[in-house]
Amino acid sequence: MNVRRRATWALLLVTLLWGGTFIWMKQALDASVALTPNLAKNDAAIFFVLMRFLIASALLPLVLGEARKGLLSISNWKAGSLLGVLIWGGFLLQMIGLTDVTPAVSAFLTSLYVVFTSLIAMAITRRFLSLPAIIGVFLATVGAGWISGPPQINFGLGEWLTIACAFLFAAHIIATDRLTQGQDAVGMTATMLLTVTILSGITQLVFGSSDYSTLISLTLSPSFLFPLLCCAILGSIVALLILMMHQRNLDPVHAAVLYAAEPVWAMLGSLAFGLEGELTSWLIFGASTILVGNLIVQFGENSDEEE
Repeated sequence: MNVRRRATWALLLVTLLWGGTFIWMKQALDASVALTPNLAKNDAAIFFVLMRFLIASALLPLVLGEARKGLLSISNWKAGSLLGVLIWGGFLLQMIGLTDVTPAVSAFLTSLYVVFTSLIAMAITRRFLSLPAIIGVFLATVGAGWISGPPQINFGLGEWLTIACAFLFAAHIIATDRLTQGQDAVGMTATMLLTVTILSGITQLVFGSSDYSTLISLTLSPSFLFPLLCCAILGSIVALLILMMHQRNLDPVHAAVLYAAEPVWAMLGSLAFGLEGELTSWLIFGASTILVGNLIVQFGENSDEEE
């Protein structure tokens, strides 16, 4: 298996894990409403992001010696802190937006990072995309926009926050491609996670709830703690390690289109856990167009390589 094909399968695994995070985040928010009705949803979202990355940044150095060594590298901190700022902003806006939209809608709107990635890449490199990439970006955008039927002009705050998060994730994809080439992926991941944790802690102190007894009791509740651990271990440590190690072997636009499979997993999980209501023709259309766009990019790229 060549490097690019291995990277493709690795990033597909990332999309599966990240698709699951939409379900776990929604489950945690629902648990916070049931267990602590006096706690505002935004406060619960801010606290969840903090705990997710606090757990991840604490566990990674304990498990991997490379991570501990990487935390002492100035170059890792320069790159990791920038990546951390981008992904922190993305996750925070996504989590707050999720208080107003369903997991599948959030996932599909987040997938707009496909088109944002292509636009940023074209602006930086000043070159046009290949035909397969253009078609893939177009189909991914259409799939995201038509998930709930014909696009509506009057989006709510939750939708706009999720679109903003998509732009930050696109910037993170581009930055990851440029900063991880030939670098220490594990050490950079450790510094990135710690940066997100620090920023999330500041956000908690400034904007979050100060009722720490309620927050502690919420954390110790299994219905909140289990999805939190799933997001921290699988969605943050495992997924981000795989991403940092393998995305550099793919063009960032192609990687972004590949990531567009993420909302498909989120939709299937959302339906399975009863978080979406019912399967609609628009959901099927959105998932199908994203998958077709993904396949066109992948097979088109393979064809170009063979020539």
